[in-house]
Amino acid sequence: MTTELTRESPAATPSELSPNTAFELLLDEQRRYALRYLSGRDGPIPFEEFVDGVARLQGMSARQRLEELALEFHHNHLCRLAGAGVLRYDRDAGTVERRPAARALEPYLELAAAESR
Repeated sequence: MTTELTRESPAATPSELSPNTAFELLLDEQRRYALRYLSGRDGPIPFEEFVDGVARLQGMSARQRLEELALEFHHNHLCRLAGAGVLRYDRDAGTVERRPAARALEPYLELAAAESR
């Protein structure tokens, strides 16, 4: 059984993401790292690979921190991102996938990445 935690309609386009939603999603650093990591991936990726990739972007390597990060994403960030239609999180398959609506966030992600350098 597939559990898709997105409310995105099939006809949704990237321009349908409201500015308030975009800023709310990007307010959290963990979500910005997640969206940056997914921007370079096509199709669904395993949840463990996703968490590991986000952790590497942040420079993390401690196993305990990876477990904490996985819990944060599972219980908080993925629900918010999926609810906004920018990704799909399939709990049963254990996969995360970037949705087309995430393209609307790319300019903001680039600004945030440039600011953190």
